[in-house]
Amino acid sequence: MAEADGEPVAAIVGPSAAMHARDRAAALLGYEVLSSSPGAAVVRMTVGEDMLNGLDVCHGGIVFTLADSAMAHASNGHGVAAVAVAASIDFVSPGRAGTTLTAEAVERDRRGRTALYDVTVTDDGGELVARFHGRTQQRGSPKPA
Repeated sequence: MAEADGEPVAAIVGPSAAMHARDRAAALLGYEVLSSSPGAAVVRMTVGEDMLNGLDVCHGGIVFTLADSAMAHASNGHGVAAVAVAASIDFVSPGRAGTTLTAEAVERDRRGRTALYDVTVTDDGGELVARFHGRTQQRGSPKPA
């Protein structure tokens, strides 16, 4: 069992675990999946010095990638491969080096193969860093968990 802030966290299982095990971007950025279930996921990452832009704040593309990854775990938790087909983000406050960012994805609507997600990204003080809105589309057939 992993730990989050000293608290035990259940290991992710099923489609999310298999996807995370193959995710080279996750390994590069060092983010971890704290929870994942069909339609919901929580992912976190600590902002490193190598993630800062020229203004000494976390690059917006890194924040976007974290939010997109949370949506990916939530949308793929249904057992059918799903990909992002649209997304937008509103940056509210900067992420700083050494800060832990947490992205929480929630499915808001699902119709057929398409689903809408909201993702909030907060810092370790609970301050809103960004709001992400995305749309996914399932591709392929259900996969065994």
